[in-house]
Amino acid sequence: MAAPALAAEKDWNFGDGETPERWALKNSDYALCDAGLSQSPIDLGSANARGDIEVTTNFGVASGSLALADELVQVNFAPGQGKGMNSGGTAFNLLQVHFHTPSEHAVDGRRFPLTAHFVHATDGGRLGVLGVMFEEGEANEGLARILAAHGNGNGAPVTFDLDTMIPDDLSVYRYMGSLTTPPCSEGVNWHVADEPVEASAQQIATLREALGPTARSLQPLGKRLLVAPAE
Repeated sequence: MAAPALAAEKDWNFGDGETPERWALKNSDYALCDAGLSQSPIDLGSANARGDIEVTTNFGVASGSLALADELVQVNFAPGQGKGMNSGGTAFNLLQVHFHTPSEHAVDGRRFPLTAHFVHATDGGRLGVLGVMFEEGEANEGLARILAAHGNGNGAPVTFDLDTMIPDDLSVYRYMGSLTTPPCSEGVNWHVADEPVEASAQQIATLREALGPTARSLQPLGKRLLVAPAE
């Protein structure tokens, strides 16, 4: 997951998604990436509890602008639109959505071809992310709007219905993790939908071409609580 704001000069890159990246060797400011005990992504198949997490979204149609860079396709949302999610009574304000190919989180070793990370923050600055996996199927309306704007370059305006990019029935895995890019800050409230949404083969291929391999290697769960949706 990319941070809400990225450094002007990027001094790291994703690897093959399997070999540990060792970003701390690139920059000592990234020490937590290698030494942290609450890192992301993880394999969601290792859940050690089950329960229905109370999470709702207030999305709908939103407007923003594209941020394009090395290994980055992101939509930054204009403030004041009132979009966000509520998790366990805590309100998170939507900041941006960005993409990874393949998905960063896995389920029993399986990674989906594409994921979207909806990045939020509370008024006090606590980060919360909603991750949604995509599988190949019908074209996705929201992605279509983003990819059309992508042809207009960095900073292009884009308006789309965010609800087309989340499952109709939202159930999530829940755990505490980190940013998946340097500086790998911990304390991130992760929510990952247990049901994928569809995107066309062409949409997935276009984002893969724009992003390249952009999944961090899986991190150990350790002693953390990982709650899967109740059966």
